Amino acid sequence: MDQTSLLWLFVSSLLFCSTNQASLTVSPSRSQFFQWTSVSLSCEEDDSSAGWKLRRNTTTETRKECGDGWGRSAGSSCNISFIVDWDSGVYWCESREGATSNSINITVTGGPVILQSPVLPVMEGDDVTLHCKTKTSNLPADFYKDGSLIRTEPAGHMTIHYVSKSDEGLYKCDISSHGESPSSWISVTVNRS
Repeated sequence: MDQTSLLWLFVSSLLFCSTNQASLTVSPSRSQFFQWTSVSLSCEEDDSSAGWKLRRNTTTETRKECGDGWGRSAGSSCNISFIVDWDSGVYWCESREGATSNSINITVTGGPVILQSPVLPVMEGDDVTLHCKTKTSNLPADFYKDGSLIRTEPAGHMTIHYVSKSDEGLYKCDISSHGESPSSWISVTVNRS
């Protein structure tokens, strides 16, 4: 095979790898869940022939595929009817060839409070609203970033306007009569355009 053919083979394989992508989405779109609620994960794919499967790492499992002891597989989606605390972990899509999607960290709590925050990175300049929730109602909540109190919100939700890279960090909330949420990392993507 001559050098031109080898070069073409190399370039076309790179193009195939770069266009054969999937992104993981979660419904409902958040990273924290109360135990015993349902969650659906999907590989939104450019190429359905790649055979994308959902995998996860938890404290007890590594690279375990949906349907193998957890979740119910439906093509490139996975449904968990009753999520429990040991379902906490990192989830991603993987193709037969070993390509991977973005990963999402899911936290499941048996506690009384969760922080609803964006599960995917937020674009710089966008507004982001965080909700501090109990199973029954919205109550006044304290919001924290990297362990420091930001502010108290009487309605239990806080909006950060025009987010920037400096807003990236570990967030949690506290409802004094109920307790504290787990922490969630909020990522900010810088707009390059």
